[in-house]
Formats: sequence, C-alpha cells, structure tokens
Amino acid sequence: MTSDDNQQWPPFEILLSAQQTVFETTTDVVRKATVAQDRLQDAASADVGQTPNEVVYTENKLELLRYESLTENQHQIPILIVYALINRPYILDLQTDRSIVRRLLEAGHDVYLIDWHEPSHLDQRLGLQDYVNRYIDNCIDDIRERSGQDAINVLGYCMGGTMSAIYAALHPEKVNALALMATGLYFDDTGGVLELWGDEDYYDPRTVTNTFGNVPGEFLAAGFDVMDPVANNITKYVQLSNRLENEDFVRNFARMEQWLSDSVDVAGTVYAEFLEEIYQDNLLYENELTIDGEHVDVTNIDMPLLQIVGEYDVLVPPAASKPFNDVVGTADVSTIEYPSGHVGLAMSNGAHRDLWPEVAEWFLEQSERPTLADVISDGIEETLGIDVETNVTVGDVDELEVVLADDDGELERGMVTRDATAIETFLEDALGHEIGLNTGPQGIAVEVETGEGIETVVVENVSEAIRTEVEEAVDEVAVAAPYSYELDDVGGIGPVYAERLRSAGIESVSELAIADSTHVATAAETTEELAESWIDRGQQLIGTEGSNKRDQ
Repeated sequence: MTSDDNQQWPPFEILLSAQQTVFETTTDVVRKATVAQDRLQDAASADVGQTPNEVVYTENKLELLRYESLTENQHQIPILIVYALINRPYILDLQTDRSIVRRLLEAGHDVYLIDWHEPSHLDQRLGLQDYVNRYIDNCIDDIRERSGQDAINVLGYCMGGTMSAIYAALHPEKVNALALMATGLYFDDTGGVLELWGDEDYYDPRTVTNTFGNVPGEFLAAGFDVMDPVANNITKYVQLSNRLENEDFVRNFARMEQWLSDSVDVAGTVYAEFLEEIYQDNLLYENELTIDGEHVDVTNIDMPLLQIVGEYDVLVPPAASKPFNDVVGTADVSTIEYPSGHVGLAMSNGAHRDLWPEVAEWFLEQSERPTLADVISDGIEETLGIDVETNVTVGDVDELEVVLADDDGELERGMVTRDATAIETFLEDALGHEIGLNTGPQGIAVEVETGEGIETVVVENVSEAIRTEVEEAVDEVAVAAPYSYELDDVGGIGPVYAERLRSAGIESVSELAIADSTHVATAAETTEELAESWIDRGQQLIGTEGSNKRDQ
C-alpha cells in the first residue's frame, strides 16, 4: 500500500472519536427521551394560582378575590389589582416564588384582585363604561365598605392599568394611591409593537368585532405569538430541550405555557373602543376621552402615582407610559424602569427580588396617613416637646391607646374613643394646655396654648375623613380654637376686608393661614395677589413657617 493510499483513510483515533460521539449523542437522545416522559408528567401536574383566597363579590362573570393574609397584622388601606381583559390573572400568582400577590401579602397588605373571566356572546356590547364605571366602581365600593376606608390603593396591569387610570380620573376621591404596571397610556410613534399593529392605516378593529362579536382569545394569542415567531416557536423549545433534567425549570416552563395558551375572549365593544380611542386617537393622553358623555379629565388624577415599566418591553415600551406623568394632576409621581420585558415584570426572579419589595414599600408609604390623634399629637410634640404615641391595636374597634411621655418618662396613658372631642379633651386634661383645631385646603391647623402664647402647627396630607371629622367637631364648638389672633392683626386687612372674610367663614388668622388664596380673594373681593400676601403674613404671625410646618 502506498503512502497515498494511507492518506485516504483517517487515523484510527479519529474513527474511535467519531464512534464515541455517535454513541454519546445516541445515548443522550435516549436519556433525554426517557427524562422527557417524566418531566412532561410533572409539567402536566404543575399548579398555578395557589395563594389561598375567597370570592367576596360577583357581578355578571367577574369575581372579586380577597387573599388570605400572610402576616399577623395588615395595613389599613387595601390594594385592588385590576388585571387586563386578555388571558387569565394567575400570571400574577403563578408560583410561590414568582407571585406579585404573595409579595404584597408578605409586606402586610390586604390584597384583592378582579378576575374578569370570559364574556359570553351576550356580553359583546360591554364597553369602557361598563368595565370602568360599573364593574371596577362596584368592586372598589365593596372593598371600601369592607375596609372602612374612604379611598383604597389600586394596582393596574397592562390594559387593566389603562382602565385604572381612567377610573382614577373619574373617581379620584376613591383612589388613595395609583400604581400602573406595563400600562399603555400614550401612543404617538413610541415604537411599541401593539401601537404599530393597531395603527388605523393597517387595522380596523370593527372588522373583527363585526365578524365575531367578541374577539376570540385564539385570535389574540396568535397575534402575540407572531410578534416574535422565532423566540415563541423555536428558541424557547430549544432551551427546554437543553434543560429537561432541571425539574424546577420544566415546571416553571409548563406554568408559563399554560398561561400563554389559556386565552379568553374580549368583549367586542370594549376592544374596539380601546383600539380606536386610546391606541389610534390617543384620546386619554390628549385629555379628550369621554365615556358615556363624561369627560375623563386626567388632571383629576391628583393622588400619588407610580409607573412600573419594563426597559425591554416591546409590547408597551417605556415611551408608551412615561409621558403620561406630565399630564396628570399630581406632582407626586414616581417611575421605576426595570430591566425586563412585558411579562418579565411579573415573572423574573430579579423582579421579585428587587422590584416588588420596592413597590410594596411604596404602597405602604402612601397608606401611612396620620389619624386624628396623630394630627393633634404632631402639634403637641412641636410646641410642647412632649412625645405622643397612639396604638389602634389596643382596645375595642372604636378606641385607641394614647401614651404621653417626656424626657423623664411616661406622663399619662389612657384608652380614648376615636373622635375629635374625646381625643382633644383627654390631651387637654393630661397636659393642662388648651388645644384648638381649624381646617383649610392646606391641612389642619393645631393651635396649642403655651406659656408664651398660642403656637400653631399646620399638618398636611390628611385624609378627607379626618378633615370632615374635624370640621363637624368644630361646627359643634367642641374643639374650636380657644385662642386666635384677630384678622385685623394681619397687615393690610382692615375692618371692611375682615368683615368680608368672616362672612365667608374665615374667622381667625389660623383659618386664614391654611386657606386657599382664590377663596380668600373671592371672599374679600380683592386680587389673588393681595390674598396670597395676607396668607403669607398670617403664617408668619402664627409661626406656621419653617420647622412648624409639617408634612406627614
């Protein structure tokens, strides 16, 4: 055999290596096939939405769920999660370690969620009016009644966030704080896939609704699927094949696939309204949206607002959410832009490690408004240097414990009925100082008699319930301010102006200091500029500026 003949055949080692590769590949295929059977059986039994809950309210198809507490005590102001009308809401409670519901419960919140379920053919005429002004409003009224709160916290997701923003604009008095997660609010060349596909130049939603009535869930699922066909139909299954031996991964994968395939129909009218009025015409952002003839004025959104957006969200990119912050009525706006996609905000390990504890803390910060006892206590602490602590978990439901202490120790402790007169009387008797209250647009003025005269502290950011309670008590002359400077003591207010102000209900300098400049100008029949100068002088006179002006 010649040397040329020898070179035609690969070395023996290469043959052995190739044989080994074929053997290993075959073995791996057989092993994976065996493992796949076990994993598929495991995947089929993967549970979703396991956090215990009860249905507390129903209307038509919807169910309002309330979740069992995971903490000994819960914060007073509950959170309602408003889910989208597409797919099922258990994506927010997919599994124990990836559950937004559980993150909020673990932080001590009282959590409710609207499960819309699937509309019937008879529901095809349901529109924004029905979902916002009827369904969401009835659910919130039920929660308000159960919790005894005038206003509750709302967390809206995706389409549910858009409906939550509309609701907050129409019923701001019922929303304490509003958080919007991956929510489409602005549509003017933002680069989002949904905006592009829903463009009026390419798509008429009435074609679908006129054909089917309700928009089929399968139609929506297919649309989302082809938005990224390679990732949705090839890449993820390659990743599954490579990680078949990871039992947790397979179970997680199965839960996600179950949710993705568990699509529901959407009522035809609300679908068309969303596409035409909010996506195509951008009416919500432009502040031109109307529902059943009522203007949805986004400047009425005056409560604290949190936007939660995904940096890599291709469905609702940050540019489709953040511009809305500039047109709402509140200046108390926060934005968290997290490095994830649309579903990743709800599902990624990082989001549950970093994002949702921060959101839970934000809701807590918005819920810790002072009780009436806290309001009066703030004035006492500032003027007399005496610490006042209140505890609502001791005693009966209509009582609270009040403890007074100074640097030398405890001064007084007692159970007090939770009303303005009882609290004021207890503190006056314990301290030997007279206390008065006045209300105004800026807050509640607490007047305390000291050895040097009357000192006033203005407490801001009080709830409407506390304001009403104080106003009713003052009307009964139970806790009216015992001492006040006269209006004539304010430079620039003569007898004529003073009489006009008194006729309008502004009878003291304390009331002037917390009044609205427009109201003062109208009452005195003068310019708003002059009214503002009177308010400034009144605040200087009674010492509400600087350290005496508190923001709870």
